Amino acid sequence: MIFNASQIAELVSGTVEGNTNAEVDRLSKIEEGTEGSLSFLANPKYTSFLYSTDATITLVSDSFVAEKEFKTTLIRVADPYEAFSKLLHHYNQIKQQHSSGIAETAIVSDSATIADNISIGDYVQIGANSILGEHVVLQAQAFVGNNVSIGANTVVHTGAKILDDAVIGTNCVIHSNAVIGADGFGWAPNGDGSYDKVPQTGNVILGNYVDVGANTTIDRATLGATKIGNGVKLDNLIQIGHNVEIGEHTVIAAQTGIAGSTKIGTHCQIGGQVGISGHLTIGNRVGIQAKSGILKNIKDDGKVMGYPAFDYTAFNKSYVHFRNLHTHISDLHSLKKKLDHE
Repeated sequence: MIFNASQIAELVSGTVEGNTNAEVDRLSKIEEGTEGSLSFLANPKYTSFLYSTDATITLVSDSFVAEKEFKTTLIRVADPYEAFSKLLHHYNQIKQQHSSGIAETAIVSDSATIADNISIGDYVQIGANSILGEHVVLQAQAFVGNNVSIGANTVVHTGAKILDDAVIGTNCVIHSNAVIGADGFGWAPNGDGSYDKVPQTGNVILGNYVDVGANTTIDRATLGATKIGNGVKLDNLIQIGHNVEIGEHTVIAAQTGIAGSTKIGTHCQIGGQVGISGHLTIGNRVGIQAKSGILKNIKDDGKVMGYPAFDYTAFNKSYVHFRNLHTHISDLHSLKKKLDHE
């Protein structure tokens, strides 16, 4: 679609400086801007690109003062990054609009309940007694098991699998090849060293506005439910064990693993490749730095780092000494020699 500067300014509550009829049909980074594209300047270190960019329209802050000539039309806003993000969201909504209907190759159980205005792609399979809300999108080869509930406006991308009894809220996004509701890792050891499977009879419950990244797995509970709260954002390649509970609006980066029955609070920020042991309680608003190992409970507002993880500030102070350890050892040897000769 094509938008002009006046329309964009209205969308982001900005003011146009330049050609109000300038038109764009795509978005770009400022250093890669081409004619017909819209870009933004939020970081001062990219200011030099404003004077050379071929982007037709550029979002800048209200306080921006040009030091030399430029050819792009400006739209002044309070926060260029926030305004650009808003436009990205708007653009993405338009781009991802799907026509309603059920592909001929889809396999839908006769006992499934399908709301109006949904889109079901090629080779999708929907099991018995499953319920799909309005405007749900199931892209090609998505799989929905038996007794699954999917709320309105949720999008399930290609190849994602939502297994039996899962409950998915409204406005969720399940990315490609994610698996929701696989068996939890439960094995009982026998006297001879072999293991017996512990049946995993629970399910997975996702709240509203949850994003699940590509190849992320969320295991069903042994009993009860594995619960993911409203607004949780999960990156790609995350493993969430059985009976884990994650509070609202917590964000977790890629390759993090959470062992079974751990409870994580609301508004936490967890970095990539974090390992969290089982049966722990992580408080609200906790920050965990990348590659940390969590082996004990963390109170509200804690900030931790390291393996095993401890207080973030203490870690940084300790790391200064660790980097200088060879110097400290050399000093100790010198002192020892001096004392030995006295």
